Amino acid sequence: MLCSVTDQVMALVNVFVSVYSLIIFLYVLSSWIPLPYNRSLNRIRRFLADACDPYLRLFRRLLPSLGGIDLSPIVAVLVLWLGDRLVYEVLSRF
Repeated sequence: MLCSVTDQVMALVNVFVSVYSLIIFLYVLSSWIPLPYNRSLNRIRRFLADACDPYLRLFRRLLPSLGGIDLSPIVAVLVLWLGDRLVYEVLSRF
């Protein structure tokens, strides 16, 4: 029974990291591509900004400014993946 619970927790964390990484990628992509104003596109952009900005702000405060280059999404995704790996390592010992 315990084995299945740890497997489910690992799968849940893995899915969360994958989906949130995808959301960060879409947020970055939407900031690069100028799209025409559209109500539904604006709602999607607003959702992406609301979902990503609080997490990315943590890294923007720590990283130095490199002109117009924002490295916070790269670092944020790396931290997510490291957290996923850490959860996997800790739970795989049970």
